[in-house]
Formats: sequence, C-alpha cells, structure tokens
Amino acid sequence: MTRALTTRRAGRMPAAAARVPDPTASFWVTKAASTALGEAVSDFSIRVLPPVLAVLLGFALFVAALAFQLTRRRYIPEVYWLTVAAVGIFGTMAADVVHVVIGLPYAVSSTLYALVLAVVFVTWWRVERTLSVHAVTTTRREVFYWAAVVGTFALGTAVGDFTAVGLGLGYLPSIALFAVLILVPALGYRFLRFNAVFAFWFAYVLTRPLGASVADWLGKPVPEGGVGLGSGWVSLAFAVVMVALVATMRIRARAPRASGASEA
Repeated sequence: MTRALTTRRAGRMPAAAARVPDPTASFWVTKAASTALGEAVSDFSIRVLPPVLAVLLGFALFVAALAFQLTRRRYIPEVYWLTVAAVGIFGTMAADVVHVVIGLPYAVSSTLYALVLAVVFVTWWRVERTLSVHAVTTTRREVFYWAAVVGTFALGTAVGDFTAVGLGLGYLPSIALFAVLILVPALGYRFLRFNAVFAFWFAYVLTRPLGASVADWLGKPVPEGGVGLGSGWVSLAFAVVMVALVATMRIRARAPRASGASEA
C-alpha cells in the first residue's frame, strides 16, 4: 500500500506543514515493525520487572514521547516513530491488563475497543470534518490522530489475542489470517474504489494484530505454539529493524536538500 492510498483529494497540504507521515510503502513496513516491537517489549518487560512497575514505566514512556511529539509542529521521523513504539508498548500492556486483571474476555474487550475507536472517529469528524492524515496540520487534529492511533492499537491487540488464544487458532495461523485480511483495504482501494481514508484506517488497525502475531510466534515457547526465541531477543531484533528503517527515512529526507544545495 503506497502513498496513493490516501492521496485521492483535490489539493495537497505543503509537506512542511505535515505533522504525521504520508502512508508510503516504508510507512507500512515501519508500522508493522513497530507493532511487533511493542508486543515483544511489553512481554519482556512484564517478565523481567514487577508487572505494576512495568506498566508504570510503559505509561511514563508513552506520555513523555507523546508530549514531545505534540510540541514538534512538524513531522520528524525519529520523534514520530518513537511515539508509535511507545503507544505499541503501553497499548499492549493496557489491553493485557483489561483481560488478565479485570477478566474481560477477548471478544468483549475487542467490541469495547471498537466502540471506543468509533467514538473517536465520530468526534474527530464532527469537530474537524475530516479524518485524513494529510490534514493533520494543527495540534487539535494531531490530538485526534493520536487518540485514534491508541484506539487502533488497543483494538488490534484485543483482536489478535482473540484469534490466537480466544478462538484457539494459534500464532502462525493468525499471521496468515491477518496477512490475508490486510489485502482487503489494499485491493479494495485499488480495484473497488474504497474510500481512501476508510482504507487507510482499516489497514492501520490490521497491522497491529499482524505484527503482534509475528512477535508472539517468534518469541513464545514451542509448547505455546511459538518458535521459542524469547521476547528479549525478538525485542532487540525489531528495535534494530526500527532504527534502520527510521535512519533510512532520515537519509531520504535529507537527500533532496543536499541535491538542491549542490546544484545551487
């Protein structure tokens, strides 16, 4: 799914005004990696730290990263993706708390998060009259954007756990299921004239259970249906992948300016 996914519109906002990235191919790869990272880091931190301390640290990271992001006034790859990773970590912890501590079944928590996300979208639309990422050029719109991101992570986490554990599919079949489902918005936009904004957020939700299922499959013990690499090693691997992807974005962002300077 490339930039064309959400660019069907009359005009384009100036690139300098954008606070969040365009949904290019590299965006979707990095988004999937961030969801796997969030799942693995959450599992690892809860295993090596007291659960309450792990959740508090995850929440502190989330608040700090989001506050820093909201004060940038423009899209900065390192800051944006740090915030997405923090959302992934804390979002996973929060979803697990709802199931483990409160005891809500995965089907119920999935429905609850879907309703919460729907409320965010309806409110966002009523206030701003747009849900397009290309229109995220003010602080208020960016707050709505991040509220939707948190909602998609919570919903995706609950749905992924529901298929893998609640329905008993396991992690590898869940990967296959969500890999197929994520083709729906891509092909629907390409061939069935799906609304661009709908297709974007549809895909955004599905990257969460897809990436999380990959992380669980790699990290969980063999008796639990995983490969058995361990959440610590999986966390490190996806952290390296994230750093490499973001570094590539930074290099590409600087290339046009460097080229223009040399021509001048």
